[in-house]
Amino acid sequence: MNSVIGEGSIFEGKFYIRGSLEIDGKFEGEVKTEDQLIVGETGRVKTDIFAKTVIVGGTVIGNIRADEDVTLLSTGRVLGNIHAPRVIVEDGVVVQGEISINAGHQKKIKNVVEESFEAGPKIDDILHEKKKVEIEAREKTGDAGT
Repeated sequence: MNSVIGEGSIFEGKFYIRGSLEIDGKFEGEVKTEDQLIVGETGRVKTDIFAKTVIVGGTVIGNIRADEDVTLLSTGRVLGNIHAPRVIVEDGVVVQGEISINAGHQKKIKNVVEESFEAGPKIDDILHEKKKVEIEAREKTGDAGT
């Protein structure tokens, strides 16, 4: 842990760091880290969070964007949107906002889901195949006229 905002401390402003940060006090402003950000159980944060990984055990008001994953502990409270390749949610967490999990895909999530839905057989293909099998069965039995 490179930096800690300890319990009972209050920090307002911009905090950009290369290492990891743990917030156990109150933070309001802007925070970005290339590493891990932990909001401890006593942490109270009002900001948009940008980090490699995020763990929330306290309260966050703002959006969370993580390059790898977000873990929401049972004591976590989030009012904001979460966007990450992976989100882990423990029982008891409280969240209001959109959660977008992209599983590392570079495409828009909507496109990934729509492409997945469109893959595979289509109803028309199945009906056509069924009709073809029925015709072949009739031809074998000599009943091609009905």
